[in-house]
Amino acid sequence: MIKTLYIVRHGQTELNKQGIVQGRGRDTDLNEEGRAQAQQFYDAYKNVPFDKIYISKLKRTQQSIQPFIDAGIPYEKLEGLDELAWGKYEGQPATPETKGAFLELMRSWVSGDLDVKFEGGESPNEVEVRQREALGIIMSHPEEKNVLICMHGRALRLLLCVLTGKPLTEMDSFPHQNLVLYKIGFDGERYEIIDFNNAQHLKNPEQIREKDQNIRR
Repeated sequence: MIKTLYIVRHGQTELNKQGIVQGRGRDTDLNEEGRAQAQQFYDAYKNVPFDKIYISKLKRTQQSIQPFIDAGIPYEKLEGLDELAWGKYEGQPATPETKGAFLELMRSWVSGDLDVKFEGGESPNEVEVRQREALGIIMSHPEEKNVLICMHGRALRLLLCVLTGKPLTEMDSFPHQNLVLYKIGFDGERYEIIDFNNAQHLKNPEQIREKDQNIRR
């Protein structure tokens, strides 16, 4: 089975702009910049023959790829693509206390304690379980050759570890910004990153249209 996964993070929200963590429990909308990013991404990739779209249960992912849905591409919501839940810190202002708590948590994860989490939140190991379930659904359709996936920042980093076989402790080796693209090829045995942290569509959509106009199913 040959498959290409176009995986993007959702567009900007007001909480993104303010540097406030959203997480799985904050179902926020895109702001004006996020809607502009969504249109830029569509303009750049509208000629890719996507067979299916997979998004999280949170509306900011659907809003980010709505033009593709409006064009008639079928889509499915999978909770396995939801953002990691940050529990009691979701939506909280960035204070020295909260910044310190996040720094301590990240240090724990990097050191290998992947079960630690905030009160009411999720650990990386818990997110991996539901991501593997979602991936099983996505990969169970060999007829879907080109797939668009829209998800969230921390969850994206974890999924890329799962796909590439990296330990979850290396999640931060995958940078991202709003509506950045990771393009992943699957040759029937292994996943390979074809495009790494690609934000060119947010700068020059015309180049991307030319690059992908000859893609075939």
